[in-house]
Amino acid sequence: MLRPLRWISWLCAGLLALSSSAHALSPQQAYAIAAGEPDARITALNQAVAEADPALGRLVQALLDDQVRVAGSVAYVVQADVAVGAVIAGSEAPAPLPLDAEEVVNNNRMRAALEAVMGALRLVSPEAKVRQAAIQTLSQQALLPAQLPLIDKALAVETDLGLQAQLKMMRATLWLASEERDQRLQAAHLLGQSAQSQAKSLLQDRLGPEGETDLEIRSALMMSLAAVENRLAWGERLGVLFTGLSLGSILLLVALGLAITYGLMGVINMAHGELMMIGAYATYMVQNLFRQHLPGYFDAYIVAAMPASFLVAALVGAALERSVIRWLYRRPLETLLATWGISLMLMQAVRSLFGAQNVAVENPSWLSGGVQVLSNLTLPYNRLAIIVFAFLVLGGVALMIAKTRLGLFVRGVTQNRRMAACVGIPTARIDTYAFSLGAGIAGLAGCALSQIGNVGPDLGQSYIVDAFMVVVTGGVGQFAGTVYAALGLGVLNKLLEGVAGAVLAKIMVLVCIVVFIQKRPQGLFALKGRSADA
Repeated sequence: MLRPLRWISWLCAGLLALSSSAHALSPQQAYAIAAGEPDARITALNQAVAEADPALGRLVQALLDDQVRVAGSVAYVVQADVAVGAVIAGSEAPAPLPLDAEEVVNNNRMRAALEAVMGALRLVSPEAKVRQAAIQTLSQQALLPAQLPLIDKALAVETDLGLQAQLKMMRATLWLASEERDQRLQAAHLLGQSAQSQAKSLLQDRLGPEGETDLEIRSALMMSLAAVENRLAWGERLGVLFTGLSLGSILLLVALGLAITYGLMGVINMAHGELMMIGAYATYMVQNLFRQHLPGYFDAYIVAAMPASFLVAALVGAALERSVIRWLYRRPLETLLATWGISLMLMQAVRSLFGAQNVAVENPSWLSGGVQVLSNLTLPYNRLAIIVFAFLVLGGVALMIAKTRLGLFVRGVTQNRRMAACVGIPTARIDTYAFSLGAGIAGLAGCALSQIGNVGPDLGQSYIVDAFMVVVTGGVGQFAGTVYAALGLGVLNKLLEGVAGAVLAKIMVLVCIVVFIQKRPQGLFALKGRSADA
């Protein structure tokens, strides 16, 4: 165990001696690294690292790839280009490979030394991606005290703040296990400034029964642990809040269409969830068309899928309204039973066309990944996009209802159907338009849901009850109430999940809604006007 630590120490000490004026790697040095006994080769390797020649990295990589041959007192690097054949290591000059050239054999000890040097060179590479990969590889291995000079050298020249934080964490890890008291105390204070879960784990391990025995250092470790836990707790709180807002935006998208069909038209549409499902499957079909016919523009498929999902769901909604629902206005029980039967028919139709298994809808590359706000808080791009999309749809629907001729007709028919008919408004056609609009918004909700979950025949069943709760809680026919209820129920549900679990949280939310409706039957915002007095 002492010999590997000794040569690693030599390598790290050599790295500390890196100077800004790099010397060229000579053929004699290259031959000394490639041939001879392992101790002599490691010594030559240490000297070459100290001189910091970029050619050393190419030689070391060639040695690791078994592409180095030796003949006489010259080392040759075999090239993939047959016309070149080989180059003399250290001079990069092309040369024919001698017939008596022997292959360089690296035992495990020498290969470990070469890999250590390669990691050292990558830590000080001018390319940030190379340094990041080297730090990630090093962090996944068990750190040795002899690697501390290597980390110090890389930290001295590192300019990226994120990579600096990772290097500081590795240095603090080594200091925390050091035999020197001052280093352990300094590590305890440094870890207290971190907001990473890894720092919490290190502090907890050091405070274990077999950890730190010095009382002053233990006190510093406990204070640092409390500071780190406080920062991580804020990340968890913000994560719960974001998750609640994300769920609320999904509920808002789902409930917007229902707020029109149920809130404005008084139709209890139990097939609303299946209209969402149709929108999700329309997104799936558009994705497949782009993958087969426009693979170069695949990332743009979601832009085409949004209007497609709206139109397909709106057409299905128009067909349902003209064929079934138009005969059931002002008969809520019959409407509920009829739309429930339609939902079963739509689910079976989808099973027959696409199969009972879920289908895969792939995120575009620009919706993959996320923004890391804190070490324990990452905001996914797809959920951020859904939040923005939900409010864009809300703004569009609100403007259409308040500012357009169709919106004026819908509000007129909703408030007083007979008077609207008397002034020439085609009430039957407006009913179809309004129901189609609600169905199209459900299709948009299905398009959004396809980016965060599975798409299957039962997609709509998971959200229909929650959507009705949002509409009833917010106030029938009130878009503002729908917004507040959706976001509020989403955050409340996620808060309760952290306390009681997913199932009990659903039950508790339902109980809260029942109690709220008992106290305020009209919801958060009461409907105003003649329809409220009817």
